[in-house]
Amino acid sequence: MKVIVLGSGIVGTASAWFLKKAGHDVTVVERQSGVAQEATFANGGQISVSHSEPWSNPSAPLKVLKWLGREDAPLLYRFRPEWLQWEWGVRFLVECLETRTAYNIRQCMRLAEYSLKTLQEVRGETNIEYDSLTRGIMHFFTDPQDFEDSMAGAKLMTSLGCPRNIISTDEVIQLEPSLASVRDKIVGGDFTPTDESGDSRAFTVGLAKKAQEAGVEFLFNTTATRLLTEGAGSTARINGLEVINPDGSYQVLKADNYVVAMGSYATPFLKPLGIKLMIYPAKGYSATYPVKNPDAAPTVSLIDVGAKLVFARLGDRLRVGGTAELNGYSRTLNEVRCEMLTRRARELFPDACDWDQPNYWTGLRPMTPSNRPYVGKTRYANLFLNAGHGTLGWTMGCGSGRAIAEIISGRTPEVDFAFAGMPKQK
Repeated sequence: MKVIVLGSGIVGTASAWFLKKAGHDVTVVERQSGVAQEATFANGGQISVSHSEPWSNPSAPLKVLKWLGREDAPLLYRFRPEWLQWEWGVRFLVECLETRTAYNIRQCMRLAEYSLKTLQEVRGETNIEYDSLTRGIMHFFTDPQDFEDSMAGAKLMTSLGCPRNIISTDEVIQLEPSLASVRDKIVGGDFTPTDESGDSRAFTVGLAKKAQEAGVEFLFNTTATRLLTEGAGSTARINGLEVINPDGSYQVLKADNYVVAMGSYATPFLKPLGIKLMIYPAKGYSATYPVKNPDAAPTVSLIDVGAKLVFARLGDRLRVGGTAELNGYSRTLNEVRCEMLTRRARELFPDACDWDQPNYWTGLRPMTPSNRPYVGKTRYANLFLNAGHGTLGWTMGCGSGRAIAEIISGRTPEVDFAFAGMPKQK
C-alpha cells in the first residue's frame, strides 16, 4: 500500500520506518527543511518509562493555583479567549481524579515500555549514534510533601513491572555524586535503572537517513494544507492531500492511507474534517550547555521534581529541559523562564558547565489532558492518528510508530493500550 505520513519528528519518522519495514510504499510530508525541527529538536533527552505519571494527578490542581501569576512557574497557564484551552483545562481537572490517574499511569507505562524495547531493537539493528546512555533515570526531591506524594505512583509503577525504586538521600548521592553540593536540600528520591537517555534529534536524523536508504521518500519544505474527502458515514475516506510545494505551487498527493503525526498542529489540521482532538500545545523550554568539568556534571539522567526539570548528559553537553506554558502556538522565548533554567542548573552543578554559553530553545509539546496520545484509527477508513504524546514523545515515539504500522497492516499491536478506534484488548 501507498502511505503518506504527515510530520517528521520522532513519531512521524518512526512511523515511516516501521511502515516501510512492513512492506509499504511510504512518503513523508514535512513543512520544515529537515526532520526533527520542532518538538523533537531539543527536548529533555530522556526515555523515561518511570516518568509515565501524568501531569494530571490529584496534587496538580492546588499546585497550578499556587503557580498562577508566576513567570518562572513550572506550569504557567495563561488564560486565553479560546474554547479549546478552556475545555482542555476542564478535562485536565477530570483526569486529576485518583481513579483516572491510576488508569492513565497504566496506559502510558505500557506504551512507554513497549517503545523502550522497540528503541533498543532499532538501535541494535541500525547502530545509530545519538549520545545514548543506559544508566537509568533518578527522580530527586527537595520538598518532603512532594516525596510523600510520589510514593503511591512509584509503588504502582513498580507493581506493574517498572522498577522505580524509592531511595534515601545517601543513596541519591551515591548514585549521582555531582549532587553532593546540595545534599542538605535533598530529602530522598527514586531510581529506575532500566530507563535511558539520548539526543532525540540525532536519533531521528539517523533513522530518517536509514529510512531514505530503504526507499522512504521525504518531501521537505512542503506544507500540507488540507485533506480531501469523499463519501459519508461508514464509507467516508480521504482521497487526497493538498500541499504547497517548495516552489509555491499546489499539488494533490494520493495514497491508500494517511497518518497524521503533526504533534500540536494535528488539532487545527483535522478540525475541518470534524475530528476533534483534545490536544493543546504546552510550550516547553530547554537549555544546552557545554560541559567544562566532566567530573562535576551528572552522568545519571535526573528529574528535579520540585522544579519540574530534567537533566540529561549528551556527550560533552548538558541538556536541561522542562516547564510548560499554555499560551497558544507562540514559540517566543520568555527570558524569565530561560534564566530560571540556568539559575537552577547552576545551583545544582556549580562547576560543571560554562553557564555563560546557554543554547536556549522552546518547542510545543502536544499535550492531552490525560497524557495518553491518540494512536490508531479515525472515522475515515484510511486516516490514522499518531499524535498527542506530550512530554513523552521521545519515550513513546518508536513504540507508537511500530504500533501504527501494525494497525495499518491489519494487525493488532502486541502492547495492551487503548488504541483509538479499536476494541480494547482483553
